[in-house]
Amino acid sequence: MSLKEITDLCGKSERLTREEILFLLTRNESDEVEAILSAADKVRRSFCGEYVHVRALVEFSNCCRRNCNYCGLRRGNWGLVRYRMPVDEIVELAVDLDARGLKTIVLQSGEDPFYTADILTGLVQDIKRRTDMAVTLCVGERPKEDYRKFLDAGADRYLLRHEAANRDLYASLHPDSDYDERMECLRYLRDIGFQVGAGCMVGVPGQTVEHLADDIEFIRQFQPDMVGIGPFIAHPDTPFAGYPNGGLDMTLKMVALARIVTRDALIPATTAIGSIREDGRELALQAGADVVMPNYTPLKHRVHYEIYPNKRCITEDPVNCHSCMRMRILSVERTVAEDAGHSRKRHLQ
Repeated sequence: MSLKEITDLCGKSERLTREEILFLLTRNESDEVEAILSAADKVRRSFCGEYVHVRALVEFSNCCRRNCNYCGLRRGNWGLVRYRMPVDEIVELAVDLDARGLKTIVLQSGEDPFYTADILTGLVQDIKRRTDMAVTLCVGERPKEDYRKFLDAGADRYLLRHEAANRDLYASLHPDSDYDERMECLRYLRDIGFQVGAGCMVGVPGQTVEHLADDIEFIRQFQPDMVGIGPFIAHPDTPFAGYPNGGLDMTLKMVALARIVTRDALIPATTAIGSIREDGRELALQAGADVVMPNYTPLKHRVHYEIYPNKRCITEDPVNCHSCMRMRILSVERTVAEDAGHSRKRHLQ
């Protein structure tokens, strides 16, 4: 197939079949990969414009009840120094970030039962009362009534990666979690009115290109408001220690295809892709991404939020994140957004 035919195929956007998705994922020649990434960038330009939205990530607890096979926060990792940020500290940090002009705070943690629905509801309410920030929660699977409370408290978005659209692969990643429950949580979050983020890792042990095609097909069908895709990075204190990390080209192709099949979803250039290559986030921005999530977790805690090792900027002073990220955005001739960057899909409804 010629490069023009590949470009024309990408132009089918959300009408791509699974077979066509699989075909594009198996293109490995440099000019073929570039054709796919360029097509995605064109879709991004048409449906999202030149703006890049900056989300302030705060990892407020690294305690987790789950024992996922890839994650350094897994409860079986006894070598990890655990922490929990007090609610007052989180709120004061949000107030500071709001004063710096950041429009969204992403509150992320392991699945930590210490933070009950009432605690998290109060946290969201305090942030909404004292700032103008949009609030994104990323705290894992919760009872449905908790999700409703978070929404009623003013939370705007919820990130819950689907992890793997293939049931067997999901089970290999999450030995103490249920595939159907994860999918039901995603559907319920969207049904009650959250802007919902899904996503997956690229290169996890046992994953095939067919599995990745399943993920893109799921993303095409579900049409999440946000899609997070990054490479697998092996952690030495997990059952997946020693496995090879996910590759750059395949990760970029997945970002590109997520853009192509969703058109207007918000797609981050993840820290993980910047951790396998120094300019990885810039490359992702040129492959369809339009969000960055600099880490504003206080340094004393940040070094212990180790889902994977050697995370980019793990020892950098959070004060420097603001200017650094803006320079990266400008370096690829994009514009820093000044609004909260709510879902375009909601806006168009």
